[in-house]
Amino acid sequence: MTSRNQLRIIIGVIAIGVLLGAGILFGVKGGPVGKDHGESASASGAAPAAKGAHGGRLFTEGDYTLEISIFEEGVEPQFRLYSYLHGKPIDPNQSQVSLTLERLGRAPQVFKFAKEGDYLKGDATVSEPHSFKAAAVVTHAGKRYHFAYEQVEARVTMSDAQWQQAGVEVAIAGPAVIASTLQLVGDVRYNGDRTVHIVPRLAGRVESVVVSAGERVKKGQMLAVISSQMLADQRRDQLAAQKRLALARTVYAREQKLWQEKISAGQDYLAAQAALQEAEITEQSARQKLLALGGVITATGLQGDLTRFEIRSPIDGIVTDKQLSVGEALKEDSPVFTVSDLSSVWVEAPVAVQNLAAIHAGQKVTVRSGAMAVEADGKIAYVSASVGETTRSAIARIVLDNPQGIWRPGLPVTLTVVADQAQVPVAVAVDAVQEIRGWHAVFGRYGDFFEARPLALGRSDGRFVEVLEGLAAGEKYAAKNSFLIKADIGKSGASHDH
Repeated sequence: MTSRNQLRIIIGVIAIGVLLGAGILFGVKGGPVGKDHGESASASGAAPAAKGAHGGRLFTEGDYTLEISIFEEGVEPQFRLYSYLHGKPIDPNQSQVSLTLERLGRAPQVFKFAKEGDYLKGDATVSEPHSFKAAAVVTHAGKRYHFAYEQVEARVTMSDAQWQQAGVEVAIAGPAVIASTLQLVGDVRYNGDRTVHIVPRLAGRVESVVVSAGERVKKGQMLAVISSQMLADQRRDQLAAQKRLALARTVYAREQKLWQEKISAGQDYLAAQAALQEAEITEQSARQKLLALGGVITATGLQGDLTRFEIRSPIDGIVTDKQLSVGEALKEDSPVFTVSDLSSVWVEAPVAVQNLAAIHAGQKVTVRSGAMAVEADGKIAYVSASVGETTRSAIARIVLDNPQGIWRPGLPVTLTVVADQAQVPVAVAVDAVQEIRGWHAVFGRYGDFFEARPLALGRSDGRFVEVLEGLAAGEKYAAKNSFLIKADIGKSGASHDH
């Protein structure tokens, strides 16, 4: 009985050994493959179950084995194939291989191979991401083998409802106008063409001030009244000249009549005519001197206050500065008010000499205020012809409409100058570009999948960026909140696997 039990145990051990051996052989020759380091991989027909000596995927059918690897150490990613017969390496030239890759949104790519060292090297770069379906056709010793597998990288599955609920927006890559820009820093200033510094042009004492700084005034509105003896003297001289002119006209009219009636001599008539002309010149000179004190002066008769001088606003605007008070004695050249029309303002910014070649009048500019969170578009109206000796910079000026009074003089601003514009065939939104695994990439939309598309980028204007390689016109991509897709890929923990 004991001998029979021992015999049964021995038979059982042998059977287990056979089964284990069968399992190992199954694994080498084509068993199913699951996810490897976070990337999904599956096989059709013959499938890899283990890594080869060169880190590639092993495919075995009968006595023939093919190792498919992607090599990228110090070179652009390339396919390298190694052939084995009965588990031993054979000359690469004994195998003829054609490998086809199918990617989301791309036409199939066919790789041809040629011998290099102890392997067959593919004739093209294996572009990132290495996410594709691969099908290899191998001919060896007159026999044909078919191997296929799939691997997924930098891809997430997301239905339309899911990405819409997450706030992701999908756009279409296509042509765009890219404007190269230059950043300048400046500030808002009064419009010098619409700002008046009021000077009384005569000495006197301030009798009253009827406006304060910050008040809005109309053209001709009285701002202050001063008492000036200089004005009184000028008015007196002007009134005296008027009286003399009136008398000269009367005398001339009488002498002219007497001369015409041949009662008086012509000499008296000519003397009266000369006196009239002299009186006219004197009166005109006195009147011009009075007017030269300013159009804001209102002359009064002798019975009024000849010293009264009314300071009036020459334009519509806001009193931005007041430098007088009641009782103060003023000199004739004392600035007393500044009135500015703030319906338009100047924005001025220094331009370094190295940037002067890119700046000229007429260029489009966007003016932004970080403090006020506002922006406006304008054009450069003027670039100074000289460069400051100490600053080594010129001044660029923009005239901005300011009907609401948002742009206050003294406000610091940032200017974005459009230095050049170019039409590009393919561009994407700048916010769509994410950095992932060292790539600058967007996430293309293909069916229910978003998959990273590494890009070669060109010019950018802060809104759009030119795509040189990696995405074709007409392809859909995640334009807004693409970082959510990047985070989803990061959660999956997917890593590079060849």
